[in-house]
Amino acid sequence: MQPFTAFMNVESSRSYIDDLYSQDSNKCLASILSIKNSVIGSNRQKESVIAQGIVPRLIYLLKDKNMKTDVRIEAAVTIGSLAKGTESHVELLINSEVVRTLLEVLDEAEPKLIDACLCCLRTLASQEHHPINSKFDSKNIQKLLSLIGPTESLQRQSCVATILTSACKTSTEQNNLCVIGGPAVLASLLSVENSSVRIPVAMCLASMCFNNPHVAKEIVNTSYRDVNIISYLSMMISRDKPIEMQLEAARCLTNLHRAGAISAFDPIITFKTLPCLVRLCQVEHPDAQRAIAAETLAYLTEVDSNLQQIAAISNHLISALVDLLTCGSIVARTAAFRAFASLGANDEDIRKRIIDTKCLMEQVVEGLTDNNKEINLASVRCLHSLSRSVQQLRTTFQDHSVWRPLMALLADDPSPELLLATSSTLCNLLLEFSPAKEPIIQQGAVILLANLTSSSEPALRLNGVWALMNLAFQAEQRVKSQILTALGTDQIFRLLADSDARVLMKTLGLLRNLVSPRNHTDMMMALHGNQIMQGVVLVLEGGHSPEVKEQALLILSNIADGEKAKENIMINEDILKKLVDYMTHPAPCLQESAVFCIGNLSRKGEPGAIERQVKLREYGVVNILQQLMGTSDTILFNRVKSALSNFTDV
Repeated sequence: MQPFTAFMNVESSRSYIDDLYSQDSNKCLASILSIKNSVIGSNRQKESVIAQGIVPRLIYLLKDKNMKTDVRIEAAVTIGSLAKGTESHVELLINSEVVRTLLEVLDEAEPKLIDACLCCLRTLASQEHHPINSKFDSKNIQKLLSLIGPTESLQRQSCVATILTSACKTSTEQNNLCVIGGPAVLASLLSVENSSVRIPVAMCLASMCFNNPHVAKEIVNTSYRDVNIISYLSMMISRDKPIEMQLEAARCLTNLHRAGAISAFDPIITFKTLPCLVRLCQVEHPDAQRAIAAETLAYLTEVDSNLQQIAAISNHLISALVDLLTCGSIVARTAAFRAFASLGANDEDIRKRIIDTKCLMEQVVEGLTDNNKEINLASVRCLHSLSRSVQQLRTTFQDHSVWRPLMALLADDPSPELLLATSSTLCNLLLEFSPAKEPIIQQGAVILLANLTSSSEPALRLNGVWALMNLAFQAEQRVKSQILTALGTDQIFRLLADSDARVLMKTLGLLRNLVSPRNHTDMMMALHGNQIMQGVVLVLEGGHSPEVKEQALLILSNIADGEKAKENIMINEDILKKLVDYMTHPAPCLQESAVFCIGNLSRKGEPGAIERQVKLREYGVVNILQQLMGTSDTILFNRVKSALSNFTDV
């Protein structure tokens, strides 16, 4: 045999290709070995082999039970080598149904062939861009579980754990793996004193319980030889274990916590998992491992303020994360931004510490303008978290003009995720006390936000109307008119009929801000009174909760506070009857709001006050007020007393 050194020369060596299709097992084996040797470590050679159309032949040989076992084994190994190539190579293999073939071979009785197929499946399962979870059914999973145990080879244990990790991405897949005994089998593998086994097992357990409370509970309650999984993970997270093992164990414990199976106050979270992740974020560790630690820490602390506070004061974490922002790795910078977003989610002191850290805001602004969309998204989420600080909105955010890159992102056709994060941040930047409010308006924010309210995504509709509500609060009248013009009557009615109660509440809050303070009420009602009154009636007549209807009554109270705007209520018999009805409603919030509105309508000393008082008396308002004087509700009593005092002149 001549040495087969470069498959790119295959055209001048047709015999090797011809031998691959030979019925002679020895010739076939020699050809496969030559191909295998040529493609190891070379994507160019892999490309050449694939271009020759050899993959279908390799799959056929792997399936052929009449072929020598050595040929089938080498076919599996060669396919596995091709699977280590580019994304397009992996995609071609998967589209060639190679996964199904490999799974079918697992039902045979030849151990070495099974091991070769498992190695090949592991390689395919490790590819992020082409998941193979859809290729597995319950029978396949059961077969894989039957192939491992504490007495099997380390290679087989490692392979199957990695394959199973890729087979439990959805909640259905997680539940299926749990039902057929996955936790018990994986618990037995945690007893194996070998990193090559324990690390993929921890990865599999983390994948199984991610965002799945039922499976997480099963895992926590599973033991092997009287040692539960949590105890194994606790040992794996110790300082003396390999860093990769510590990271995967910490990630698994984090997912178990976030799925509700372990409390944030459990010592294994507070005193082991959190300190481990903080420690692994430090500068003495490689950037790749620091990135995983920071990403996991972000998820661990995302929703629990106690964990955020502990992490923020731990071991110079903030300075370590800032250092991670300066490295060249996109993954590392993204993870650091996400960690900062979680740390600053709830506590003002933590936010101040983060923002006061040298060069942090410069890094955030750079992240907003970065060419990488993942960094854009992570930096926006970080900015959103920090923008909850009233003090920083007035100072640091203004100094860095963060609204400029933020508006640029919104204008650049952002992804749905980025649009959601950016619009959420904009809600905070448009608060009344924010100096960025006017510049953002000048950049066309009103139309942009009005368009968001028409989104098919409830969260985007909510952000759009929420930001407009903030924008309208104590805004100039021209801005309020811009908002109403941009939205239009039809869109306001659609928002008031929205199936998402949060959108409805913010829309009512927007209308309330549009007709207040008092010096704006008359003008706004003169221009848009009919639409606003129709919107209020729509809500009051709908089957909404008392909390929603209370907002509609508060809008009426603002209208009743105007000098001329009052007439919009007084000429509307339907509204007046509703007000009278709500004065005796069982819900205290509706009673209080209705009486408050009556008090504004009947206020003494204003033009037309006597006439309004007479009309309200005709509707029985005074009698009801007198009956309500016996209430034990302090707020209601004070409002009733104030309203009654208006009727002394009638």
